[in-house]
Amino acid sequence: MKAALLEAFGWPEPPLNITEVQDPSIGTGEVLVDVLATCVAPYAAEVFSGARRYPLEPPVISGVGGIGRVVAAGPDATRLAPGDLVWCDSTVRSRDDAVAPDITLQGWSSAGEGGLRLSRHFHDGPFAERMAVPTENAVALGRVAAEDLPRWTALGILLVPYGGLLAAGLQAGETVLISGATGNFGSAGVAVALAMGAAAVVCPGRNAAVLADLERIFGDRVRTVRLTGAADVDTAAMRAAAPDAVDVVLDLLPPSAGTAPVRAAAMAVRPYGRVILMGGVGMLGGEDLALPYPWLMRNSITLRGQWMYPRTANHRLIQLIRSGLLDLGHERVTTFGLDRANEAVAHAAAHPGPFDRTVLMPHNSCTKGS
Repeated sequence: MKAALLEAFGWPEPPLNITEVQDPSIGTGEVLVDVLATCVAPYAAEVFSGARRYPLEPPVISGVGGIGRVVAAGPDATRLAPGDLVWCDSTVRSRDDAVAPDITLQGWSSAGEGGLRLSRHFHDGPFAERMAVPTENAVALGRVAAEDLPRWTALGILLVPYGGLLAAGLQAGETVLISGATGNFGSAGVAVALAMGAAAVVCPGRNAAVLADLERIFGDRVRTVRLTGAADVDTAAMRAAAPDAVDVVLDLLPPSAGTAPVRAAAMAVRPYGRVILMGGVGMLGGEDLALPYPWLMRNSITLRGQWMYPRTANHRLIQLIRSGLLDLGHERVTTFGLDRANEAVAHAAAHPGPFDRTVLMPHNSCTKGS
C-alpha cells in the first residue's frame, strides 16, 4: 500500500516520504480499515519538525484519527463487518489496567513509558491507504454521503473540547468560558458547548476578525472579549461578558500562549465553579501556572486536568452531529490526495483558524477546495 512516511524529524527537510510499504496485518482485538479521510492537524508541521518534542518514534506513518471502511475484523468483533463505515479514534488505551490505563494517540503521541510501549504496537496512523486499529476504536458511523466525509473528519478536533466539557459535567443552561476560543480547538469548543446546551459561551481573544466571525456564526449566545494583556482587566471583562456567572472555564491554549491568559481566564470562574485544563501551556518549558491556594480553597473551585476524552464520547458526539444539534455546515474544507501529503501539512499550518480543515484522502489523487 502507499503511505506518507515520517522517516526522521526535521520536516520539511526531510519531507514525508510518499512510498510503498507493507500492508498492516491484524490479530484478535484489531480491525483493518481502508482510510478514506483524515484531518491534518494545524500543528502537524510542528510535530514532524520535532518542535513539539512529541515522543513519536520514526519511522512512522503519522496522522491522528480518521474515517475508514472496514476491510476485515478480528474474531472478537461481533457487530462490525466488512464494508462498514467507521470513525477510527486515535486514543488507544492499554487493556490490562481498567483504573489507570496507559494511553497512546496512534501515530501521534503518548504519555509515559507505558504509553510509549503501547505506541510501538499501535504505531502507525492514517496517513496511508490502510491502517489497523483496536476493535474498540473503530466506531460505527452509519450512513454518510461520500461528499460529506471530509467534513466529518472534524470529529478529531471536536472530540477534544467535548472531552473537557464532559469532564466539567457541563449542564444545559450553564455559562462556559473557552480560553483559546479563536483557535482551531477553541472554536470547536464553542460549537460543542452550544450544542450541549450552554446558555452562553464567553470567547476571549485578541483577533477581532475571528471574534466577529464567532458572533456571526453563533449569534447572541456568544459573548466575545478583546483581551488587553492586563490580567486583572481581562478577568474583569470576561466576568462582565457573562450573562450570569461563569460556571465552567475550559482552557485549550497552545504551548506558545504562556500562562498569563490561562490564569486570567481561570480566575473568572464563579465560586464552586469548574476549571478544566486541556491545552499545551508549559509542555515546552517556561513558567508554570500559579493559581492562588486561598482562592481555590475558599471558593471551592474544582481544578482538573483532562487529556483527550472517554471512549463513549465518540458515539455521543456522533449522535450530537446526527441530531442536528452540532452543525458541520460551517466547516471550510480543503482536500489533498496522499501524493500531496507534504502540501497538506504546509496548508494546515498556514490555515489554523476556526473551522479551517485540511483533509488528506489517501484513496483520492485529486486536490480540491470545498
